[in-house]
Amino acid sequence: MNDFIFHNPDKVYFGKNQLEHLSEELLKFGKKVLLVYGGGSIKKNGLYDSIVTIAKNSDIELFELSGVEPNPRHSTVNKGAAICKKENISVVLAAGGGSTIDCAKGIAAAALTENADVWPLVSNGVWVTEALPVVAILTNAATGSEMDAWSVISNMDTNEKIGLGGTALIPRVAFENPEYSYTLPSYQTACGAFDIFNHILDNYYLAGEATFDLLLEMQEAVMRTVVKWTPVAMKEPENYEARANLMWASSMALNSILDGGTVHGCACHFMEHELSAYYDITHGHGLAIVTPRWLTYILDEATAPAIYRLGVKVFGIPENLSAMDGAKKAIEAVTDFCFNTLGLQPNLSDLGIDEKHFKVMAEHACAAGSITGPKELTPADVEEIFKMCL
Repeated sequence: MNDFIFHNPDKVYFGKNQLEHLSEELLKFGKKVLLVYGGGSIKKNGLYDSIVTIAKNSDIELFELSGVEPNPRHSTVNKGAAICKKENISVVLAAGGGSTIDCAKGIAAAALTENADVWPLVSNGVWVTEALPVVAILTNAATGSEMDAWSVISNMDTNEKIGLGGTALIPRVAFENPEYSYTLPSYQTACGAFDIFNHILDNYYLAGEATFDLLLEMQEAVMRTVVKWTPVAMKEPENYEARANLMWASSMALNSILDGGTVHGCACHFMEHELSAYYDITHGHGLAIVTPRWLTYILDEATAPAIYRLGVKVFGIPENLSAMDGAKKAIEAVTDFCFNTLGLQPNLSDLGIDEKHFKVMAEHACAAGSITGPKELTPADVEEIFKMCL
């Protein structure tokens, strides 16, 4: 394991009645609040009305930015930042899933720049240390943005989807009520769940010697949680225990508690970001298509033991197989989970994607170099993995 520093200042209110603390937390930062949300889901589940009532009863002046896209656009972020500058906003309140929270983080950062433009921060890889405070109300277990220092912003004009990070982007407060995820369609539940699963597998799990047993056990526990409870949530959308397990798994997967001492590869995320940037597909679905092919591509004598362990610890594969045979069974289990249990379409061609842009996408994914991880990937490797996904 490597040396590490753990620090996460996010205060989480988890449970059914925690929104009663919203006004006291918002008022710590001021009375002018920008509410950021996506489509109509927070109006369907009653969250919007609750926020408006709380604001009115607490003398909070509420401004709104709606219509945040599933892959939040830099142009939408800039609209929000402009509102913040014009109205002297004190705090940005995100109500929704990861895309909404990511957008709110971008707004919070861009609002303190001279031109209220987030893209120079994103494209130049600026580590954000100053931003407006962000408060998040989570409605979809997926990205972990409610407890991490990252957002991902898309520029559809240039076909780029890039992460923006910084200590100032960690939400000051997060509210997690599993009931707000009851109205999620089965497809969104499935995509969000695999995003959680892949955060661990892609980011930390296959870290070789740069890990330690406690973390491996914790990582496997979160992945097992996703495998166990996602089909329950899909079948019984209002099963509180299922939704609660998935929501906390989302936060645990990316709040940095599971990555202490490990190394980050993020190969599948780098590859999927290209798919979303070019084709605007759902992130979790793209990850589900890429991940089994990536595992197949990197499988060799060196990676087989760790992939086999995944199969044993997360999917219950027998322990009496050879490392290579066990690893193949593990990949079969991941594939079955993605396309049978979650019911996601298995191929890029199912989503209307062909290989037209694969070469340039692979070069972008590698950022003029290569993708590190359990097996280093060159642009040629990435292009081959994309073709395996067709």
